[in-house]
Amino acid sequence: QIADPTLAEMGKNLKEAMKMLEDSQRRTEEENGKKLISGDIPGPLQGSGQDMVSILQLVQNLMHGDEDEEPQSPRIQNIGEQGHMALLGHSLGAYISTLDKEKLRKLTTRILSDTTLWLCRIFRYENGCAYFHEEEREGLAKICRLAIHSRYEDFVVDGFNVLYNKKPVIYLSAAARPGLGQYLCNQLGLPFPCLCRVPCNTMFGSQHQMDVAFLEKMIKDDIERGRLPLLLVANAGTAAVGHTDKIGRLKELCEQYGIWLHVEGVNLATLALGYVSSSVLAATKCDSMTMTPGPWLGLPAVPAVTLYKHDDPALTLVAGLTSNKPADKLRALPLWLSLQYLGLDGIVERIKHACQLSQRLQESLKKVNYIKILWGWEGVSGQLCFWEHSCDALNRWLGEQLKQLVPASGLTVMDLEAEGTCVRFSPLMTAAVLGTRGEDVDQLVACIESKLPVLSSTLQLREEFKQEVEATAGLLYVDDPNWPGIGVVRYEHANDDKSSLKSDPEGEKIHAGLLKKLNELESDLTFKIGPEYKSMKSCLYVGMASEDMDVAELVETIAATAREIEENSRLLENMTEVVRKGIQEAQVELQKANEERLLEEGVLRQIPVVGSVLNWFSPVQALQKGRTFNLTAGSLESTEPIYVYKAQGAGVTPPPTPSGSRTKQRLPGQKPFKRSLRGSDALSETSSASHIEDLEKVERLSGGPEQITLEASSTEGHPGAPSPQHANQSEAFQKGAPHPEDDHPQVEGAESLR
Repeated sequence: QIADPTLAEMGKNLKEAMKMLEDSQRRTEEENGKKLISGDIPGPLQGSGQDMVSILQLVQNLMHGDEDEEPQSPRIQNIGEQGHMALLGHSLGAYISTLDKEKLRKLTTRILSDTTLWLCRIFRYENGCAYFHEEEREGLAKICRLAIHSRYEDFVVDGFNVLYNKKPVIYLSAAARPGLGQYLCNQLGLPFPCLCRVPCNTMFGSQHQMDVAFLEKMIKDDIERGRLPLLLVANAGTAAVGHTDKIGRLKELCEQYGIWLHVEGVNLATLALGYVSSSVLAATKCDSMTMTPGPWLGLPAVPAVTLYKHDDPALTLVAGLTSNKPADKLRALPLWLSLQYLGLDGIVERIKHACQLSQRLQESLKKVNYIKILWGWEGVSGQLCFWEHSCDALNRWLGEQLKQLVPASGLTVMDLEAEGTCVRFSPLMTAAVLGTRGEDVDQLVACIESKLPVLSSTLQLREEFKQEVEATAGLLYVDDPNWPGIGVVRYEHANDDKSSLKSDPEGEKIHAGLLKKLNELESDLTFKIGPEYKSMKSCLYVGMASEDMDVAELVETIAATAREIEENSRLLENMTEVVRKGIQEAQVELQKANEERLLEEGVLRQIPVVGSVLNWFSPVQALQKGRTFNLTAGSLESTEPIYVYKAQGAGVTPPPTPSGSRTKQRLPGQKPFKRSLRGSDALSETSSASHIEDLEKVERLSGGPEQITLEASSTEGHPGAPSPQHANQSEAFQKGAPHPEDDHPQVEGAESLR
């Protein structure tokens, strides 16, 4: 049984479609014994074939990947009954193509004419023709080709030679979607100078609407230069923020100079409603328009539609807008099925629902502080802009957070040239696909309100963080406008080359340790490490912060912790060098002690048998001689006081560990870097002082110099003489004399070192 209900239902629809289209039951061919020799062919081709359920199960496995991969959403979008009907149209088109030519011609003509008539009536474009295409920009390219054939009579015969003397000009708005002009030139074979970008209003009106007065001036200049103004592309809802051009004024200008007017944009969907704004309603008088009913109605795999008005069938055929191929006419079949399934009420209801979602969000955001609405109901695409242009990083962070918290909202983050970063809510393009409801809009507003306090506090703490960092020695403030946190800081160690941007291994090590230490504090802050902008040096990125954040404590903790990490690293390096030099000095001292012992005891005592006899008659009263190495002081000392007084010296007290205000006493449950609540000053100062004194006493009692004892023992001790041992005596640096029972001669002191 198929686990995915979508594929199961699709298979059921396909089987029913096959039964309806077939006139009679298909006869099963008899086995003739001639089977394809499978040989080494892998996979499901082995055997007599697979049933439909097994094949769909295989498709499902290919769609969702292996089980070892991370689980993903089984569906990309919400596919309802209307979606299944649209998908069924593609399969039906393949079955219909098997009919005989006469039946196929009648059926495809009926499907194409019905779909064209319905779309023209729904969207108020009377007496229009329709061209269905998969690529959304393809319709505009065919319209441009039709305009060229209409204005250049000899283009069919002479081709592009007729364009040389009088170059065509295509006018595009500066707010047009990116790449549209380049696509048109590539499809038409025109040079890029044939494109003319019309600026938008800068002083009067919207900054995203085409400047009509400036356009007229450009048209007059092109005519004076011997060029031919060919086509103008207007917007009924720009790709960025959903603005609609002044289509009525543009239509008058195009009629005056004989320019073809083409309109595209998401706001064309509102033509199906009872109330339509005057600017969008003027699009019904244009020469052509491109619409995308698939996203508007939540229909997957539905083609885009270009409606146009032209009376010459020959030119439309040459331009590619009409075709005699049945396969081209069958492109309208998925939309033909879907429109019948939805009905006029269903179509209007989906578009009206998207508009109501936009209105609902707009009314709710008017009550929220710090939110600026760039464009509201008329453009259908409600745009949210947080604060000002200087807060792009915070706006981007807000948009990404809202997309994760409310995925059904279909939000997108946009970067606008004038306004900066904003968040776009375009329900006409996403609501039907994602199934957005009014509750999702309310949840979206609630999430915005919950994120505003931390955004506001972060923006306020940025300047304080910058001042604290600049006033702290060893820290450098890094200005990174793309980081949404309170700031970026870099610790400058002693060997840091501030004028170089090359990689700094020592700095990377310090910042990695700093990141680990700060994360161990379990504060509410987020710390990250990364390179500075246009630099390879490591920096510490501090995330969003609440209003009760103690910035001074945070900065001091960062500086003290980084300084401590650097000092510990340098202490370890210095200790390694000190120990190495101490070992060399101990070797020399032990060799001198061995030579002195030989002079004191004489040569005869070194002979095994003779030495034993002499030691028995005249034992040598020699003290244990050795060396002790103080790691703190880095000095080599004698061990005679240890054996005489039976105790080690106090040595040198190690320096105290650097500490900052990060060790300040916090109330129970209070996280690091948080300001104390009111009333916390009532905490007993005497109890705090006594607690600190107790900590200092423990440190004084437990802090003792670590020592490594380097000892040179005498050659032989009296049988009754004591043989003292010490806990800090190191065998690695010990040179002992042979015992009386040893038969081997003494080896050199340096060779006995391990």
